[in-house]
Amino acid sequence: MKKLVIATRRSRLALWQAEHVGQRLAAAHRGLTVELLPMTTRGDELLDARLDQVGGKGLFIKELEQALADGKADIAVHSMKDLPAELPPGFTIAAILERGDPRDALVSARYSSLKDLPAKAVIGTSSLRRAAQVLERYPSLEARLLRGNVETRLAKLDRGEYDAVILAVAGLVRLGLEGRIRARLDPEDSLPAPGQGALGVECLDLRADLKQLLQFMDHAPSAACIRAERAVSRALGGSCTLPLGAYAQTDGKRLKLRALVASADGRRVARANGAGDDPERLGAEVAGRLRALGADEILRTLA
Repeated sequence: MKKLVIATRRSRLALWQAEHVGQRLAAAHRGLTVELLPMTTRGDELLDARLDQVGGKGLFIKELEQALADGKADIAVHSMKDLPAELPPGFTIAAILERGDPRDALVSARYSSLKDLPAKAVIGTSSLRRAAQVLERYPSLEARLLRGNVETRLAKLDRGEYDAVILAVAGLVRLGLEGRIRARLDPEDSLPAPGQGALGVECLDLRADLKQLLQFMDHAPSAACIRAERAVSRALGGSCTLPLGAYAQTDGKRLKLRALVASADGRRVARANGAGDDPERLGAEVAGRLRALGADEILRTLA
């Protein structure tokens, strides 16, 4: 291959992610030219509605996948937390890069921790998972919808529309905005979304040449953890907009997985964990334990 085209969203974070993958590819394969194909997705346009009400985070990848299917691009780069648990037929994740920091971050001009926020303080987030976990511990706070790219969300915070916002640590670090982080939330306090902190590279399943080209970037320990996390989501319905957290860690031999499902108001939370060698099996087992604790009933309240 002499030229490779990467489909990407137009946000600064998405462009950083695509450029990062492109630079690694160019460095590993001498003579390979990498170009970006920036695109606007439906998810980028619908900024005034909750994602679970307008089609889910799959809205962020449909146009990119169409570019792959049409031959306009060879690969697409995604944050793994933004991918539905099931990809459309004919597409595959050919590589999962080594995971960055998977935690959530509290960003605020005035408050250095969640416990410092006064009653009725407004927390901005687009994630039901984040909102539910905050409200479980601090029911006197108000969680309010906050959509848009990272810069847009920070600008709304800086204008005083929110007292604090919760964003992914990895995204802030990648954009050079680590200094905005007031606190990194431990997984015990805010269990991450499946795949949070990791980048994935998607291509057509029939492109064996691309799978081979990308193989050097696939980080097996990170990939195993993320496969386990995504298996929980898949077993519980597959929507990446659910108030569902899942986080796996590995010592290189065994996986340990924690997961939760919560009601939108944080009043009901089911938690389960497990350990095992097979990511998909472990994810399904932990999802089964969540079901035994009432996960399906909790999720039905969101319909």
